[in-house]
Amino acid sequence: MSQSLITQEFGIIIAAKNHNPTLLNPDFLKYSGIVPTQWELARQPVSTQSVSQVAFTNGVMIVAEATRVIFIEAIEGKAAAEIIIADIAKKYVQTLPNVEYEAVGLNPRSYMTFDKQQDAARQYLAETLLSPGPWQEVGTTPVRATLNLVYNLERCPFYLTVSEAALRNPDETSTPIVLFNGSFSYQVIGETVPERLRNLHQLIDNWQGDLLTYQDIINSKFITQVAAHTTVVPDVFSMNASAVA
Repeated sequence: MSQSLITQEFGIIIAAKNHNPTLLNPDFLKYSGIVPTQWELARQPVSTQSVSQVAFTNGVMIVAEATRVIFIEAIEGKAAAEIIIADIAKKYVQTLPNVEYEAVGLNPRSYMTFDKQQDAARQYLAETLLSPGPWQEVGTTPVRATLNLVYNLERCPFYLTVSEAALRNPDETSTPIVLFNGSFSYQVIGETVPERLRNLHQLIDNWQGDLLTYQDIINSKFITQVAAHTTVVPDVFSMNASAVA
């Protein structure tokens, strides 16, 4: 059976110069109309001078730092029409128009699994994506690898990290996976605040096209390289959303 790509989350990272992390809290988000008032918190918010974090039970999380704001949504199993993180990000920047927004990254994250093949993820990176050679024969255990790739697309640079990880199962066992962390990187342009906000909104609106491009690249250039004998683990596990590095 062929492998399949499971898209786990989508993140939007907006770089900013003069952002105040202490502004981020549930009341600010709800009273400003950034998120609906009925959304429930997944855990106690974090609020310090350097970083604030608010997470909701629907899989949306917002992290504010002095130099960036991160918006993450768990999208595994969701249709495109159900993904709301782009609208949340646009409402946030519209509410704080005087922050000096500099750049935006649209960051999908996916994984593929290897059932009952504990060394398959490592082998995929070391033997399928990389060429064999003496460099892999150093040390007492098989070499492990992480790939950092940069593609120059017509509209922006696309960064892709391919790494080995493990998915924890309900029975406390683990399933080997390969993670694909992507980032489409854009610079915000414009001479005035309205122009920069308008451009930022336009860049965020690229999310759906970028997600499709990302999935096409992974499916056509990476998934097809997996050996035919590997199998797919049913999509019954989920990973906790974490802040994009």
